[in-house]
Amino acid sequence: MDEELTTRREFACGDVEALLLAACANGDQELVVSLYEKVGDDTAWQAACAHELESHIAHKLMHARSAERMPQRWREAHQRVAVRIGAYMDLLDEMAAALHEQGIPMIALKNAGIARGIYPCVGCCPMGDLDILVRNSDFWRAHEVLLGLGYTCSTRSFYQAGDAVAGGLEYQRETGQAGKVWLELQWRAVAGRWIQRSQEPGADDLMARSVPIDGSHARLFSPEDNLLQVCLHTAKHSYLRAPGLRLHTDVERLVRGTRIDWDVFLSLVRKLKVRTAVYLSLWLPSLLIGTPVPPYVLAELRPSAAKRRRLVRHLQQAGFFYPNVERKFTRKNYMLFCISLYDDVSSLLRAVFPDKTSMREYYGASHTLTLPYHYVRRIVDLTFRRAGF
Repeated sequence: MDEELTTRREFACGDVEALLLAACANGDQELVVSLYEKVGDDTAWQAACAHELESHIAHKLMHARSAERMPQRWREAHQRVAVRIGAYMDLLDEMAAALHEQGIPMIALKNAGIARGIYPCVGCCPMGDLDILVRNSDFWRAHEVLLGLGYTCSTRSFYQAGDAVAGGLEYQRETGQAGKVWLELQWRAVAGRWIQRSQEPGADDLMARSVPIDGSHARLFSPEDNLLQVCLHTAKHSYLRAPGLRLHTDVERLVRGTRIDWDVFLSLVRKLKVRTAVYLSLWLPSLLIGTPVPPYVLAELRPSAAKRRRLVRHLQQAGFFYPNVERKFTRKNYMLFCISLYDDVSSLLRAVFPDKTSMREYYGASHTLTLPYHYVRRIVDLTFRRAGF
């Protein structure tokens, strides 16, 4: 696997970094204990907090040793996440039930779906918000259901509340056990500005292939759709921007916790022309935390050696650690990195210059003669903003 390019050591060369990577991996409890004892409790705690991995390390330490032997702050960190995410899951089930009553199916996205339907420990599934997907045709009815449940339409993005063109809307709600909860209602599975609709599976198709979650009206993507969506989401976050290493635990848990039909998965990737972006989403966790991605899958998706060197160089320069305190990319490097993720020139041009329908919906380009002006706006947005369609 890419021995000519890099080794794990080039991404993480110290005991603290090795501890963080071991915390993200499945198993490795004894390794976590060994590294924890080597770096010391205070250093381990500070690094864990900087990467939001306190509950991951605590879980492995408590299972490798007795919980009573662990410093209280580790036990409290795990319990705090478990209580909060448990409350999130209750809210997820409440939403799913309310939408089900109106005949609206709902898919739990990303970590919400993993925590509710796949991974057994909610204490190891920290998340900042809930993300759910409905069909575009159901979007505004779902919006009314959420308002009826006490959610307030808000936004942390640059587009205005009430404008769902970018792929969805954000909401918030004050709760007792979970505090202020942010929710994103989406009709696009990824909705990244560098990922066009033509590069995403349609919500209707995803819904048709989705599977039920035991004990809930919420649903999960099929294993192959789930992995693809998570891979594209990881790419959307440039593989290392906040929440950083935790991004790769989603791929790790899906690969180990579900039965992936890799041939079906590869056919989806080829169809959507996202080989390069998905390759990095699979290769990085396989390299860094030992995720068992079949070698033939990586070989099928692997871009040219020149492109791999260019992408890896950007990632090495940006750094995988301390995602919240270090600026990862200059604007120029970010643009160059994103451009390199496209499989071919035609895909890149389609992203920079979307079709007339997309331009009309997002920029209000009501007439063909005004398209050049709106394409200039588009280029300005891509250059100076990180949000958008």
